[in-house]
Amino acid sequence: MKFINPIELGIAGDGVAFRNLSIPQLVQEALERGEGTLSETGALVVKTGKYTGRSPNDKFIVDSPMVHDEIAWGKINVPIEKAKYEAIKAKVLAYLQNKDLYVFDGFAGADPKYTQRFRIVNELASQNLFIHQLLIRPTDEELENYVPDYTIYAAPGFKCIPEVDGVNSEAAIIIDYEAHEVLICGSGYAGEIKKSVFSVMNYVLPKNGILSMHCSANIGDAGDSAVFFGLSGTGKTTLSADPNRKLIGDDEHGWSPDGIFNIEGGCYAKCIDLDPAREPEIYGAIKFGALLENVVVDEEGKPDYFDGSLTENTRAGYPVDHIPNAAIPGVGGQPKTIVFLTADAFGVIPPISKLDNDMAMYHFVSGYTSKLAGTERGITEPVTTFSTLFGAPFFPLNASVYANMLGEKLKETGANVFLVNTGWCGGAAGTVPRMKLKYTRAMVTAALAGELDNVEYELDPIFNVNIPKSCPNVPSEILNPKNIWEDKAAYEASAKNLAKKFADNFAKKYPDMPANIVNAGPKAE
Repeated sequence: MKFINPIELGIAGDGVAFRNLSIPQLVQEALERGEGTLSETGALVVKTGKYTGRSPNDKFIVDSPMVHDEIAWGKINVPIEKAKYEAIKAKVLAYLQNKDLYVFDGFAGADPKYTQRFRIVNELASQNLFIHQLLIRPTDEELENYVPDYTIYAAPGFKCIPEVDGVNSEAAIIIDYEAHEVLICGSGYAGEIKKSVFSVMNYVLPKNGILSMHCSANIGDAGDSAVFFGLSGTGKTTLSADPNRKLIGDDEHGWSPDGIFNIEGGCYAKCIDLDPAREPEIYGAIKFGALLENVVVDEEGKPDYFDGSLTENTRAGYPVDHIPNAAIPGVGGQPKTIVFLTADAFGVIPPISKLDNDMAMYHFVSGYTSKLAGTERGITEPVTTFSTLFGAPFFPLNASVYANMLGEKLKETGANVFLVNTGWCGGAAGTVPRMKLKYTRAMVTAALAGELDNVEYELDPIFNVNIPKSCPNVPSEILNPKNIWEDKAAYEASAKNLAKKFADNFAKKYPDMPANIVNAGPKAE
């Protein structure tokens, strides 16, 4: 067993702090503590209780003089006073006294030039297993002189008192960028830990000239990297886990002068309706060492991935090397193809379209999708959302910082940019089936292979994007949504309605955007 003195963590008492336990040890600890059970494949299965998704209304950033002028304050980046943070932290540390704790010291950032060291202090062994698999795991030699850059305390058993603590509920996720600390209270959803690491990296990396991105990435045999932007549920994990390409990572990356690097060392995949025939790589990754959250299993430990009775946001966390064709370490060269993923519930966005640089900047900043059920607490039906940079909840700096960096990267690399609709086409959600995954895969494969470089395109007059008239292994008639809507007038009305939502959102959020980018967006009139 490996130990660390709790006093080093700021925690008094007689508890034991285990440091960087092995996977078998963590699984055993979790089982002995009654935190979960094993599935038939050996994955640890847990229930996260009330919180089965991220809780964005409970996220705060400590407002200190050092960061005050840097943070894009608003509904997403909500300030909390330093004194209130310190008071909650003192309560959390007192709550953790005399408890057995689990510490993971690991890395974020596969490129050693930009790596940050994170120390995660967990109340639960199962959550420590999760972050052990989701971050980059250090060697014994790297642990000898390890000093963390940031420390995260995750205490799901500690419940805040809103009227006393100055927060909104029993849960609170608070980042103190000046103190290099994060508190996670009241929520047992492991994704809060992962996204807290990401939020820190989105503050740190741009200061070093690195574009941090909410995206997945993979690489072909010829060294051609590809990047997939999109909110949770739009297909980043599924489409990047391509048997013909090596997976760099499924969710968080940096784009440096040398190319792409994974921020993480693992994957956190949605597994509702997971089917081995459609997603064999993800299905096969859920084995011993993986963590399943809120997946219903029978008495023999057989998961029912089609049962969403606990939540639609069932999740699997596993190390990236559980994917057979993972790129280790998670680095790749300059990307040749950028894919923006959206899940359009109106059924009017083309299945695939090509964007010039101005169009790309417009859609990157807009970040449109229909937010899917289960990704956040309270979301039970698709809801139209515009999430800046395809990940607004995780970016603390002004959106222009990241957007300008992407614009420069596109100019430097000449990468092709495509907008891919993984949602509905030919009718609204509930009236037609979702786009077949085999067609989406075929479109993405064609884009990556350069097979859409020289085909004929037509400009969509409403959405102002270039629609290919043909695509290998995809029926041509489904490439333009207007062609497959039975009621053309209904299509026109729905498309213009969504285009107006784009325009209204853009005018409200980005009033100072250059005219060339504004004019590259959808046309409501």
